[in-house]
Order: sequence, then C-alpha cells, then structure tokens
Amino acid sequence: MATVLITGGTGIIGNRLTGLLIEKGYRVVILTRNQKVTNKNINSNPAYAKWNPASSEIDLAALQEADYIINLAGANIAEKRWTAKRKVIITNSRTQSGDLIVKVLKENANKVKAVINASAMGWYGEDNPSEKEPRPFTEGMPPAADFLGTTCSNWEKSIDPVTTIGKRLVKIRTGLVLSLRGGALKELARPARFGIAAILGSGKQIQSWIHIDDLCRIYIHALENEELHGAYNAAAPKPVDNKTLTVELAKKMKGSFYIVLYIPSFILKWIFGAMGRELLKSITLDNHRIHSTGFRFIFPSLESALNDLVLNNESA
Repeated sequence: MATVLITGGTGIIGNRLTGLLIEKGYRVVILTRNQKVTNKNINSNPAYAKWNPASSEIDLAALQEADYIINLAGANIAEKRWTAKRKVIITNSRTQSGDLIVKVLKENANKVKAVINASAMGWYGEDNPSEKEPRPFTEGMPPAADFLGTTCSNWEKSIDPVTTIGKRLVKIRTGLVLSLRGGALKELARPARFGIAAILGSGKQIQSWIHIDDLCRIYIHALENEELHGAYNAAAPKPVDNKTLTVELAKKMKGSFYIVLYIPSFILKWIFGAMGRELLKSITLDNHRIHSTGFRFIFPSLESALNDLVLNNESA
C-alpha cells in the first residue's frame, strides 16, 4: 500500500481527495498544525502528523513513510480582506510550505517518488478585454504582474528545486472549484436558497470552473502517471460567464422561483477591497495539456456538475 503525505489536507479539497485516495487503497497521512488532531491514532487511515512551515517543523517519521507528497497548503485567499498583513500571510503560507518540503527532502533519507503541488489560475491575470473571443491561457504563458500572479509565481518557485534532487514535480493550476461544502459555489448558494441569483458586476466575466471530484481525480492522475511533469491547468472544458453560473445554480435549487439581482462592481470593491476586483476578472483556461495525458472529465459541463452537486444533495 503506497503512502501519500498531504499538506493542507483538512480543507475542502484535502478532505475529498483523502477520501478518494483511501477508496483506491492508498494510506494517507495528513500534515497539520492542529496539535489535537495529531494526537489521534497514528495507525488510522487517514493518520495525522505535526508540521509547522512557519517554524520549519515537520514529523520526519511521516516524511520517511511517504511515497508521494501532495502539497495543498496555503491560507484561504477569500477568507479576509487583502490588507498588507493578509497579503504577507497568503504568500508566506505557500512559499514556506514549499521551502520546507524541499529542505527536508534534501536533508533526509526518503522514498518520495513525486510531489504534486497546488497552484492557481491567478498565475495568468485576466483575459484581454480587447478580444471579443479571449485566447485561453496555456501553461507556457508567463505569470501576471499583479498580486495573485506574483504569489503563484513565488509559490511554484518555492517547490521547483525538488526536481534537482530527482523528484518528479507536477503543478496543478486550479480554476474555480465547485463544491457546496465550501468556496465560491457555497457563497453563491446562500442567496440562491432564498430565490436570489446574485450576479457579480455585469456577470459577463468568464469563470473557468471544475467540479471538486474532477480536481481530486487530476491530483490522483498526476500521482499515478509518471509521464506527467510540470504545470497543468485544472478546469472543465466548458467555462461559463458569471451570470450563467449563478442563474443555473438558482434554477437547480429553486426551479423557476428565483429573481436575478445584479451586485454593482463598486459595491463589491467597497466591501472586499482588492479582492473584490478579483471577483470581476475574466479568466479563460485552456485544458488541452491535461486532456492530452488521457485524463477525462466526469463532469465536463456545468449542467452535469450542478446536477451532481445540487440535485444529488451534496451536503453544504
């Protein structure tokens, strides 16, 4: 039984990924800063081990047990306003994790075959507004010069040195993750439960989305296929605009009993500050590279994704 060490494993993606890995017969060890959790039975599946990237602490026994590492660690970018202090936390929570993983793999005997590292579509910035049909972003494009682009660039640079010690590295640049257990869709579902489809700004901004199960399957696909190296965009084949996403969610939840409400751009910027501008960005991801590796989406269309999440009553 191969062992997968997961950082950030207690979040919505980590939780679902852990479940799918265990279903496939893997042993999972989750690295966490929560001391209460690490006191659980080490022989359980999943097991929990202690780490703290800020202080360079890690359970070396857990590291030496691992065949693979999946690094999901990073502060939630949507949890709070982007003050100067919060931006430092967002960046450091990602780069310190990568730095620590590289350090301990270099300095300690281990059997790790591959590292699968989270990244995000924030790498690319936004679609060119002068193009009627935006050119989708491909993995070879450079990072944007804005905060998220710089953060993603530093995030990936922090983990890149594992390739110098013979570890296979895959970086997953993730689109908008659809899950009713957390993230953007859960927030959109709140007004939808009251019959309100809350459109952000004009609603024309393109949102490259992915069902949480397909995202987790990409991680497993990357783990199991040795030919995968480098960056891959993780987004479904059919991106949609914000209005379509919001209205279709309301329809699934309330049938025809909903109203459309536009939230003006200036209100979003006033409430959320710099993060509010991110809600209005149009980002179109190209997913041909991951598709070319043989990966196939279970939920390629928004309708199929929402049918699974809403009609099959995914718990919120």
